[in-house]
Amino acid sequence: MKKFNLSVITVLTVFCMTTCKDRQQTNPFFEKWENAYEIPPFNRITVANYREAFLKGMEEQTAEIEAIVNNPEMPSFGNVIVALDASGQLLHKVAGVFFAESSSNGTEEILASESEIIPLLTRHSDQILMNKQLFEKVKCVKEHADTATLTQEDRRLLHETYLNFIRSGVNLPEGQASELKKINEELSKLENKFGQNVLNETGSYQLIVENKDDLSGLSSDQIASAADRAGKAGLPGRWVFGLDNPSIMPFLASNDNSELRNKLLTAYLNRCNNNNEYDNKEILKNIVVLRDKKAKLLGYNNFAEYTLERRMAKNSQNVYALLDKIWTPSLKKAKEERAEMQTLVGEGRGLTSSDWRYYAEKLKVAKYNLSEEALRPYFQAENVVNGLFWVTNQLYGVIFKERTDLPKPNSDVRTFVCVDKDGQTELGVLFIDLYARPGLKTVGAWCGTYRDAYQDAAGKRVLPLTYVCCNFSAPIGSEPSLLTSDDAETFFHEMGHAMNNLFQNVKYHATGHVPSDFVELPSQFMEHWVFEPQVLAQYAKHYKTGETIPQDLIDKIQAASKYGQGFATTEYIAASYMDMDYHVNASPETIDVPEFEATTLNNRGLISQIPPRYRSTYFKHTFEGGYSAGYYSYIWSEVLDCDAFEAFVEAGNIFDKEIAARFRRHILEPGCIDPADELYRQFRGRQPDVNALLRNRGLE
Repeated sequence: MKKFNLSVITVLTVFCMTTCKDRQQTNPFFEKWENAYEIPPFNRITVANYREAFLKGMEEQTAEIEAIVNNPEMPSFGNVIVALDASGQLLHKVAGVFFAESSSNGTEEILASESEIIPLLTRHSDQILMNKQLFEKVKCVKEHADTATLTQEDRRLLHETYLNFIRSGVNLPEGQASELKKINEELSKLENKFGQNVLNETGSYQLIVENKDDLSGLSSDQIASAADRAGKAGLPGRWVFGLDNPSIMPFLASNDNSELRNKLLTAYLNRCNNNNEYDNKEILKNIVVLRDKKAKLLGYNNFAEYTLERRMAKNSQNVYALLDKIWTPSLKKAKEERAEMQTLVGEGRGLTSSDWRYYAEKLKVAKYNLSEEALRPYFQAENVVNGLFWVTNQLYGVIFKERTDLPKPNSDVRTFVCVDKDGQTELGVLFIDLYARPGLKTVGAWCGTYRDAYQDAAGKRVLPLTYVCCNFSAPIGSEPSLLTSDDAETFFHEMGHAMNNLFQNVKYHATGHVPSDFVELPSQFMEHWVFEPQVLAQYAKHYKTGETIPQDLIDKIQAASKYGQGFATTEYIAASYMDMDYHVNASPETIDVPEFEATTLNNRGLISQIPPRYRSTYFKHTFEGGYSAGYYSYIWSEVLDCDAFEAFVEAGNIFDKEIAARFRRHILEPGCIDPADELYRQFRGRQPDVNALLRNRGLE
């Protein structure tokens, strides 16, 4: 450990000395943050502060690990397992802020720092989890602890800690252990590079429109947004469209120029597949190769087998079985949707992938007299936020109090304190960052934490600091941000994660982590309320007149609620198959990315007009990590969330407080104190019914 510690210090010290220009200033990470709720003082933190704090954080945790190893007392649950879980507080502190910043404000300096730091963190983690002396202490506790004196959470922590060491290769012979360390470090570099390439390629593309006639079909809001983007890019008098969702998706659904739609979609689908500096094909191949080697070193047949061991699905056979069950009806529905749209295209030409959203929107108008542009005026961003707060109050009794006096990472962010139903107990702090920042902010939407909930040494709950990041269209001038119905659903989804973070009530850091195929349950669960008539009546107000959304529009939303599910489900399942196949069926050394992708999709009969939700070269979920051999998690969790919502439907009250309290108690609060399937049974009283998902999507 000493040797590793000194080598890390040498690398990072040289790095910091050459970049830190304000060494005389106190590093904010070395202070107790005296502001209310100990929120990071964002405006005082520099990139050099991050680097210095990571260095010191690793140094401190290394010393803490050495103290555990060298403790002459008999190994116990307290002096080994609890001490290990409590180690690295400074590292937790800086990592929570840094990785939030790199995702939402990815400047060149931040991304360069990220590329330096991630391999060092990987090396540091390996040095802990492959420390044989430390493992002997963990093993001793597992074999000799009096489990009768431990709580269920204690026992879970012990089990998970022991398993972490086993799965990290602590029992490997020295030569294989060294090889695994090299693989882990190289993977961390490749995965980080993959994600940065996607960010850069997405942010650098511009479709510049010079002829106003080429804007035909777009709304005035879309045109104004494109003009605003052009102005910021130094292109006055023109219109600029990008590959971020707030720009490309409305364009594909509305623009009458089929050539421009095709041009923009082609650029979107070919991200990081252009044989340039951002090309991800070779990086992807190397990731698959290294993951396969890692799994086999650890005694698994493939990487999917390794990752699924700790998830609800347990094995790839169970994943494929679920995907197959949903694929058949969704593909059938997609073909029906294609046939309907072809009637609008006519016999002159076939429907293309760049036509799909355009004609799907026209068909939606024809069938239901409902369009996105008719809905947008009722989905003002601020009102959608208030609608979510109203729903959580009705379900759980909590309230969100906005605070303008608290530190925040940038001017777009709004900050709230969540107060429990007793009106006094504060559950945590919420930061909401809604608007896109192309080239800086990672595409998509996500929820994270600057600090997780846990109990300190005195047994007091440390309040979580959670944030929700989205990429919605920002306000322009005096005009507010108007969301699409998909945007509104996305916000409710991410706030489901946030509620999970705010309610979580665990003692240890490690017991707050749940499997990826369970973690999407709280988020997707919240989506069920966004378009309920009772909820729409509360928040869907016309941004100009203040008029509540009329009943005829609500009726149309309900009638069209299952429209387009063939496309939506098929594109998602296609990406899930691709993710699984890369980690189960690929021959890593000889893989050809375009050919492998085409084979995976064609063999299952995916129709040409529907590309997978993510093509391989920008599939960040799986190749940047987090959802590797795990993109199926959303549909696995959807089985749970649809079944969970049906509990309210069966009760005849979507705001049934007793059911909501049970959901909070068994799903939102306990982390992984019990296995995920057991937590769900405690809530529902039985196993979930997959048919609830099929009913919800109209795929029975």
